[in-house]
Amino acid sequence: MAYSVSPVGFLRSCFKEKFAIPRQPRLAPAARGVLELCPPFDQGQAVQGLEQVSHVWLLFLFHQALEDTPRLKVRPPRLGGNRAIGVFATRATHRPNGIGQSVVRLDRVEAGRLWLSGIDLLDGTPVLDIKPYVPYADSLTDARNPIAAEAPSLIEVQWQDAALIQAREHSLRLGEPLAELIEQCLAQDPRPAYQQPPPERRYGVRLWDVDVHWHYPRPDCIRVLDVTPP
Repeated sequence: MAYSVSPVGFLRSCFKEKFAIPRQPRLAPAARGVLELCPPFDQGQAVQGLEQVSHVWLLFLFHQALEDTPRLKVRPPRLGGNRAIGVFATRATHRPNGIGQSVVRLDRVEAGRLWLSGIDLLDGTPVLDIKPYVPYADSLTDARNPIAAEAPSLIEVQWQDAALIQAREHSLRLGEPLAELIEQCLAQDPRPAYQQPPPERRYGVRLWDVDVHWHYPRPDCIRVLDVTPP
């Protein structure tokens, strides 16, 4: 039996492309966005009382990873991208129905808009539902998952002097913690685990409306090269 669902809103996110998005929510507190609600949920009645809540669950669609043929096994980045395990043992983006979930901080509530941080969702993501985080039920002290027992290790992030000046200037223009966002995302090492790039290879990603470029002077270190408009 088939079912159909419709988004309750769409996210305006700092992440304009999939590369360098944190692999779990709340790993980059400076990652912010605004959830624009769709009618009829853009009325104040739909969010009445939500201002009392510090965090919410978002159920959403991986709209750029939807597939016609379901995958039974996937190769999650956490396992280096070269070991396949069952799709239901992972949070990989390649889901049977393309559904993801994230718990994020709720910073502000307005009629028709939710201001969020600690997000890991791409710009334009369709959100299917919003649910308040309930600490006594959602935080389980005896839970275990040996596949992802701890947050990923961070690597060193260095800055070219000019790049840090650029990031701070754009932070002021955007009214967003751009330099912190860059550091928090890059410290998690967005490259595939199997890559060992030479120092001359440049990587890039768009955050808000600027392009960020970096390279790896050492395997365990990133140096931000420039932060410029596209």
